[in-house]
Amino acid sequence: MSTRPGFPVKLDDTRKPSAGKSGPVKPALPRPAAVKVLDLAQAKPPVAKSVVRPVSASVRALGTGPDTSAVRAHMVQKLAEQGIQDTTVLAALGRVERHRFVESALANQAYEDTSLPIGLGQTISKPNVVARMIELLRMGASGQLGRVLEIGTGCGYQAAVLSHVASEVYSIERLRGLHEKARENLRPFRVANVHLIFGDGMLGYPKGAPYAGIISAAGGDAVPQAWLDQLAVGGRLVAPTVTPEGHQALVVMHKTERGIERSVLEAVHFVPLKSGIA
Repeated sequence: MSTRPGFPVKLDDTRKPSAGKSGPVKPALPRPAAVKVLDLAQAKPPVAKSVVRPVSASVRALGTGPDTSAVRAHMVQKLAEQGIQDTTVLAALGRVERHRFVESALANQAYEDTSLPIGLGQTISKPNVVARMIELLRMGASGQLGRVLEIGTGCGYQAAVLSHVASEVYSIERLRGLHEKARENLRPFRVANVHLIFGDGMLGYPKGAPYAGIISAAGGDAVPQAWLDQLAVGGRLVAPTVTPEGHQALVVMHKTERGIERSVLEAVHFVPLKSGIA
């Protein structure tokens, strides 16, 4: 496994970003137009007034003031009842305060099993979906995962959960507004093993490869070849993909010495995978 690159990193290119929906990806891919990596371990914490967000009355009633441990425990119990079996994954979701990754007006819904808007036409995935995908990513793992690449940082919630099950998390986001929002959301927690990247997720992040796992929060017609190239032998890739019937389904790819083992699972609904930055 290669040594983690130094930070910050910036790759410059003259290629203009494209906003179209992804299709089959050619083997030879250009480098992203701009890649900016933020090492949260080195980031300075913001002023106190931006660290703690207001907690809604209903969340406060379920927890203890700003301590939402009770409502998080209740959410984890529900996830277990819904079929999530990996205790490491359940513990990770129980440790991350989901209400800090949504707008304060929506905090009363933060621990319900529902997706919520986070701006720019994007959503934070349901807790069950986050748990399910990370459980699939960890399937067969006896302990902590190694490096994980997340495609689509969004508000940073899934990256925070991944930080508890992986040694390092590289999370890439193509929308600058969401990249900045995730940085603000994660900064107060001083998560030393999460590295945020602003760039084209369809190209992955080769400097951090090979990855023990790759997880995508957006679905295209096909899994980009760049992701498979950056996946370590023995690693697993979990992503929504459009099936030949035109429906989006969760796909798991396990990279072995013999090639790629592909499993198509349940139907899902994620935002479309797009190339370029915006």
